[in-house]
Amino acid sequence: MFGRRGSSADQSRKAPAKSSIGSDAQGVTSVDTVEPPAPSAAPVSPEPSYEPATPTPVNPAPQPEPEVRNSTRRSPDYYATKASIFNALVEAIDLSQLSRLGPEDARDEIRDVVNDIIALKNVVMSIAEQEDLLEDICNDVLGYGPLEPLLARDDIADIMVNGADTVYIETEGKVEKTEIQFRDNKQLMNICQRIVSQVGRRVDESSPICDARLPDGSRVNVIAPPLSLDGPSLTIRKFKKDKLTLEQLVRYGSISREGAGLLEIIGRVRCNVIISGGTGSGKTTLLNCLTRYIDKSERIITCEDSAELQLQQPHVVRLETRPPNLEGEGQVTMRDLVKNCLRMRPERIIVGEVRGPEVFDLLQAMNTGHDGSMGTIHSNSPRECLKRMESMIAMGGYSLPARTVREMIVGSVDLIIQAARLRDGSRRITHVTEVVGMEGDVITTQDIFLYDMLGEDAQGRIMGRHRSTGIGRPQMWERARYFGEEERLAKMLDASDVGEGLNG
Repeated sequence: MFGRRGSSADQSRKAPAKSSIGSDAQGVTSVDTVEPPAPSAAPVSPEPSYEPATPTPVNPAPQPEPEVRNSTRRSPDYYATKASIFNALVEAIDLSQLSRLGPEDARDEIRDVVNDIIALKNVVMSIAEQEDLLEDICNDVLGYGPLEPLLARDDIADIMVNGADTVYIETEGKVEKTEIQFRDNKQLMNICQRIVSQVGRRVDESSPICDARLPDGSRVNVIAPPLSLDGPSLTIRKFKKDKLTLEQLVRYGSISREGAGLLEIIGRVRCNVIISGGTGSGKTTLLNCLTRYIDKSERIITCEDSAELQLQQPHVVRLETRPPNLEGEGQVTMRDLVKNCLRMRPERIIVGEVRGPEVFDLLQAMNTGHDGSMGTIHSNSPRECLKRMESMIAMGGYSLPARTVREMIVGSVDLIIQAARLRDGSRRITHVTEVVGMEGDVITTQDIFLYDMLGEDAQGRIMGRHRSTGIGRPQMWERARYFGEEERLAKMLDASDVGEGLNG
């Protein structure tokens, strides 16, 4: 077979040359371990099921076993058996050569060798248990170990790992604990290092906090000991393989059909938009939806901490921040990227998330001819969003009068779209608010579209409806007329046509 160092029988009689693999089957970045090749593409999804079974510990003779395929708890004996087989695998095959194979061919090669090893070692296990062991070893070598079953599921929004023994997921807005577990914190840390190294970053005791992304764009955050007291903490924000559209948000009840039409017009007519919301409220999803309506001829530049926006337009430049190196040098901040955007002849600038002084540069860009720029910000209401922007500018050390800062915000931002995650786990767009002007030293706003909560049903789901506030000619009217969208805008804002149905 490709890449084998010799027959399995010969290698099984050898003393393992790199026995540290047995104590760390993942073997990713530790100095005393062999490092399997990093995945060349998106991690390979497990084949048979989302939740592999727990094999029974190996015994001298076969014994009847109950069906345990719905459990993923692993015993110490299972890990000892797996480590033994993994050691023999490393001796029997040249793992560095697997990178020359495609994902499926590499998986088949590993499975063939492991089957030979199991036969030579006279390991007694059922066909189901052997299949689970094969899948686990393939995932360890080619993918992300115990995370693979969760990454394969498209219904999971978040994966939250709180140490080796505790893994939570969010599905349909609800957080639940899984039976998935890692062998130990060392295996978990190695998987974290494998993930972040793919995007040129590192996580260790000297640099214990790291943001990264998976090949499919999913957002990753790692915080390692000593900051994380109970072992490494890994959080993955997954994105659906089929990207959400406004039409799908209508089906989910996140916005009414008329509200979706309004958002489409906002994207088309080059309004400067800030999307506001709490963690997990759907800000990035909504930003992706709005960008679908940008004209294909426009040059767009995106700035992100971890690249996750997926624009469909042909003329897109994607920029990503960079942390400092081991010497503390070479850092590129979000503010550096936004400032550099202005030298790249952008037509629209999109900032994945505004967290600090870069808001000043984004406002400058919005106010100097880059109409249609967008960004997201963490806040709980449109009014609070405005206050946060003021605070972020102050964080940058600008000694500007408060009125000057507010005038800059008014002259730059056209609309604030508020997203919220409600207590039943559902996500709703609750406000579409225009920034109108100034009255004295106060920024004035007007809501043109709202979500009213009306109660909850017998299952505890929140019921409500989206509605227009009845403003006949909002501030964006002239812009809509310039782009030939005033008739559609009038229809979307007709109070008698909007929000008649309940969203559950």
